[in-house]
Amino acid sequence: MCTPAAAFEAFSTATTFRGITNAFFQLCLTLDVDPTDHKNVYESIHQLDCWKAQKLFKLLDKRRQQAEYRGNEAAPAFNVMVIGAGPCGLRAAIECALLGCRTVVLEARDKFSRNNVLHLWEFVIADLKGLGAKFFYPKFCTGSIEHISIRQLQCTLLKVALLFGVQVYDSVSFKQLLLPTEETPVEGSGYRALLEPADHILSSYEFDVLIGADGKRNTVPGFPREEMRGKLAIGITVNFVNKKSYEEERVPEISGVAYIFNQTFFKEMYEVTGVSLENIVYYKDETHYFVMCAKKSSLLEQGVIK
Repeated sequence: MCTPAAAFEAFSTATTFRGITNAFFQLCLTLDVDPTDHKNVYESIHQLDCWKAQKLFKLLDKRRQQAEYRGNEAAPAFNVMVIGAGPCGLRAAIECALLGCRTVVLEARDKFSRNNVLHLWEFVIADLKGLGAKFFYPKFCTGSIEHISIRQLQCTLLKVALLFGVQVYDSVSFKQLLLPTEETPVEGSGYRALLEPADHILSSYEFDVLIGADGKRNTVPGFPREEMRGKLAIGITVNFVNKKSYEEERVPEISGVAYIFNQTFFKEMYEVTGVSLENIVYYKDETHYFVMCAKKSSLLEQGVIK
């Protein structure tokens, strides 16, 4: 069995969904910590006496000690189920755990694969730094433009959620909300979820709060959808492999520029490529990430569309 310090190092540097959860369970095993004991997981892991872990704990302690959490006893009686382990679902789960709730997260996938890049607002950057984003991902917001890939953000938030006692399950889908019945015990809320697979361990989990963070799929009933339609625009999103070569590092990022604000740039691009764009964004992260709107006539001329 590896040492606690080595187990923590493996956990803090893991880069995949299952790699992170497996490393966390190994860390708990090494420290004799029950990962389902949501009230005591963080305090139990806090006993780890290595400088790297204590550096992170000092940061997380500051967040946990904020007055609004009331010593993590603001809402200890609530059981929470979060649908979706995207950035919003994981961040919501962290907040629930800080309030003292028992929190579980369901995720239909078993991997984080979204390489698209998010441009972050200042208050979001401050929030993520306070949760250890810089610790888990030293390159966080070190470029000329402050951004992070969705996949990397998920990895960071998953690690924090697990440390705070959140239980995260992959390969399980929420299908339907099950209402209380006459047989529901008085001490339970009676609200459960029909899951896929149906015999999942959380099929018997009763919750007081259900948070739908599964994006446009929106499996929680009772929320009408509205579709906004505008003029035709052909948006293109592209991710290229970032080999992190010297030449690639020298390429400047583009935070977002429209044709009307830099016509010379777009005209030169058209002369070289034959493609006419209305706008473009370029972020350099784990991939070279481009978002742009191309003119339909230009794409027809180049045979991109027919």
